[in-house]
Amino acid sequence: MKLSMFARVAFAVSLGLALVADTGHLRAQPQQPSPTSIALAKEIITLKGGFAMFDPVVAGVVESVKNSLLPTNLNLAKDLNEVSLKISKELEPKHAELINLVARTYAKHFTEQELKQLDAFYKTPLGRKVIAEEAKALDESLKEAQSFAGNLSEQVMSMMRKEMKKRGHDL
Repeated sequence: MKLSMFARVAFAVSLGLALVADTGHLRAQPQQPSPTSIALAKEIITLKGGFAMFDPVVAGVVESVKNSLLPTNLNLAKDLNEVSLKISKELEPKHAELINLVARTYAKHFTEQELKQLDAFYKTPLGRKVIAEEAKALDESLKEAQSFAGNLSEQVMSMMRKEMKKRGHDL
């Protein structure tokens, strides 16, 4: 079977990428975070309101599963509602498991010293203000960005039509 020049180059590139990807396991694995780092990460998550942020996850999963069963079992709505409440209560300990996973992940991205500095910062007046205002500022920023993109889209559409008209196309 003869391969075209393009096919041979594509094959070589693919093989090279596969070999590079496969040697990834030979590189040093990142060090696992220490128990102190994880505890600091948990404290930071707590300070930033993370527990409240992750509260709805378990109940949301239960609700989602219930809602996926409901359309094909409408006559079981009462039982599905009761069972989902029961399961949500049984799975409350999963919330702590999730927080541990998040804290471990957070601790992988920051050194213990950095976590100590973050913890100290979030306990300062400015840190507390960042916690209180950051979500509002991000939300407001996203709304501003959406408005900006909408206005820019109108401008680009106008420019595009103008340029296309010059080329004899009326859009």
